Amino acid sequence: QSCCSKTICKGCSHAHCLHQLQQRQVRVCPFCRHTIPKSKEEVDKNNLKRIEAKDPVALREIGKERYHAGNYEESFEYLEKAVELGDIAAQYYLGHMYQKGEGVEKDEKKGLYYLEEAAIGGHPEARYSLGSREWKNDLIERSMKHYIICANLGHVMALKVLKESYK
Repeated sequence: QSCCSKTICKGCSHAHCLHQLQQRQVRVCPFCRHTIPKSKEEVDKNNLKRIEAKDPVALREIGKERYHAGNYEESFEYLEKAVELGDIAAQYYLGHMYQKGEGVEKDEKKGLYYLEEAAIGGHPEARYSLGSREWKNDLIERSMKHYIICANLGHVMALKVLKESYK
């Protein structure tokens, strides 16, 4: 990721870094052209600005950070705000939080709703989770449809599952 939370592929990031090194330029973000932060404090300061500006990616990332730290209630708040702003990946994380009852009362229907919304939006992990769920419920044909869509999105495990199921 860049300093402004925009996702960039490793190849593009590498090409950008090479260009800057060849030109002997100061490293800057390929999107916003600001100097790359050098310390954790600078990164945190940038993230706070982005959260105050209601950037859904920044809200999702801080929500994930809080989740991994075990602060589920705060994580839920940030992820919920990101979902309200249209972040598909945040829907995926909320779905799992509802299914596990982490930071929120356990609710399978809401969990499934958020996973389905994320899958419809093109989130490969959400699609894979739905395929696994259908497989466990012996809905093999529906499961295979999820895995095929997921594999087309580049999900390696879905491709492996498809490969094994057609042997």
